[in-house]
Amino acid sequence: MRFACKIGMTLILGWCLAFPAPGFSKTTEEQTEAYTLGEVVVTGEREGVEAVGTVREITAADIQRNGARTLDEALDLLPGIQVRTGNDGVPRVDMRGFRSRHVLLLLDGIPFNSTSDGQFDPTTIPTENIARIKVSYGNHSVLYGEGGLGGVINIITKKGTEGIQGKVSAEASERNKWLGRFNLSGAKDSVDFFLGGSLMDSDGYPLSDDFEETPHEDGGLRENSDRESGNLFANVGYKATDSLSLGLVYNYLKGEYGKPPSTIDKSMDPDFAKNLKYERMDDIEGNSGQVSFNWDNGSPLNLRGWAYANQQDEETNCYDDNRYNSQKAKGAFHEEARTTISGANLQGGWDMGSAGQLTMGLSLAGQEFESSGYEILDKKGTKGSLALDKELDTYSAALEYEVNPLDSLGITIGYGHHWLDKEEGSDDDDGSFLIGAYYDLLQDTRLRASVARKIRFPSIKQLYDAPNGGNVDLTTERSMNYELGVEQHLPMNSRMTLTGFWIDVDDYIEKNIYASENFENYEEYRFKGFELTAETRFIENLMLRAGYTYMETEDRSAGTLKDELQHRPEHKITLEAGYDFDFGLSVYAALLHVTDQYFYSDTLTPPDNKRALNDYTVVNLRLSQKLPSSGVSLYAGADNLFDEDYEESYGSPREGRTMYAGIEFEF
Repeated sequence: MRFACKIGMTLILGWCLAFPAPGFSKTTEEQTEAYTLGEVVVTGEREGVEAVGTVREITAADIQRNGARTLDEALDLLPGIQVRTGNDGVPRVDMRGFRSRHVLLLLDGIPFNSTSDGQFDPTTIPTENIARIKVSYGNHSVLYGEGGLGGVINIITKKGTEGIQGKVSAEASERNKWLGRFNLSGAKDSVDFFLGGSLMDSDGYPLSDDFEETPHEDGGLRENSDRESGNLFANVGYKATDSLSLGLVYNYLKGEYGKPPSTIDKSMDPDFAKNLKYERMDDIEGNSGQVSFNWDNGSPLNLRGWAYANQQDEETNCYDDNRYNSQKAKGAFHEEARTTISGANLQGGWDMGSAGQLTMGLSLAGQEFESSGYEILDKKGTKGSLALDKELDTYSAALEYEVNPLDSLGITIGYGHHWLDKEEGSDDDDGSFLIGAYYDLLQDTRLRASVARKIRFPSIKQLYDAPNGGNVDLTTERSMNYELGVEQHLPMNSRMTLTGFWIDVDDYIEKNIYASENFENYEEYRFKGFELTAETRFIENLMLRAGYTYMETEDRSAGTLKDELQHRPEHKITLEAGYDFDFGLSVYAALLHVTDQYFYSDTLTPPDNKRALNDYTVVNLRLSQKLPSSGVSLYAGADNLFDEDYEESYGSPREGRTMYAGIEFEF
């Protein structure tokens, strides 16, 4: 804490001394060089598939401006996305009502969804290596394969450029949180490289001063919220010939973290509270890699492909109480698990000139999950095995056609078929499609419409983890996604977009808490709403951005006891403002407002089985100052500036006001 104060005093002094000086140019939104060999969708001269649906992009400049440290922080302000943290301590990225297991996460073409439950931890993806994040919502390309009912988060990393460049930074926050980051990159002749890494150590996050203590949380530092993480990333590109490019990617992560228990137990709220759990992820370690090629000799035909592997080891412990040192009571467990996914993709494109472009994609992926350990079954301390060792294989073939019959009109049609090869139970197969078009009604007005069918195969734990509800007879989840949008460019470097969506979901997999306690394909959901975005840069150094999401959810399942679905906010409002002064000072502020979010009881019946979480508003502020002719930048900020006391899930209070400061050196 004393060190953080010293850094803060240094920054204040630095700003006082950093008078306007000659040689400072205005900040520009320069495009960071990107490593694109692992990108799934081929985008050439045509706008194609990404113009008929909703694709939003976060650039390295956006990340630098708002100071996002990990993927969840970078995504938090996007319309249609809800980043929600519950008692498992992991932020979950929901898209248009779908859970994170329905969102594909790709890092340079490497899948990062767990083979056990299909989810991912966005905090394991640091931002210092990212050139841009391409977020494609439900009506996305069929070339992505199965799984992305909600959408696809495609992370494209940075690429080295001519010479040698680098950056080193250090950050300190309240409550003894430290973050160090670096990157080094360069290129010469036919070879380029990028190397980046980070280390983070936190004793935990502070709660708001307005938090009212409970028997399980006395305020101050959140119980069991400490976290450590480390990451090392590298890519290398080699232009073997004028036609052939080769690439290599490697990513390593390691860490541990606590899972804060609920602040409310059954004795305080028997109908809505969950049983208290004292869990820790005591070790997590992952290795992933990719090799790729791109062949393009200027002819109508081009080919690209990549092979990848991603393995993650986890050690999870559930303890008896908040001392976290004993495992003798019923429900305590120890589990060591390994999740592995490996596979290959091949894409071929054929440019037929005015007749359009045809792209074919083939992919295969092998998923494995292994676990060992024990669970305490009764008060006598009887141990039950947690052993599970299962595999799944998936295959996809897709064909996508893009054509521009008029300069103002673009059409995309795609179909994909997907196969699931189970280790036990009946195999499955199903298809997906996309039909979409855009039309430039006026020079500055674009209309677009699309319809897509998406599918997702069940995960290994949903199929085979029988003690926890696994059901080998589960079948494919399906959704029909409809979307209409208008994009309008306005005077003074401004633009607006309005997108309406309607999604019908069949055979959604959930646990049947009212009957068997098993996973079943018994849910039918509907998500509908619209997203409005606006941005202006009517002054060169000023950025103003706003977003609004309205979403209705409906449980249409037979015999349901719910109307709208839990943890799906009806309204989300975001505001951003940034200004870059000519003397190197940058100011950025962001506001997030979330309302009308509900959760349900497992025991009560309507209308008593539903409650609302409190609405909340969070404001962040960040200041950064470049020091003249030195390559040094000083920055400071406050997350949750007004110390809002809020929850994203019942009994899981989030961070109060957190002050931080840091220094960067770029060369």
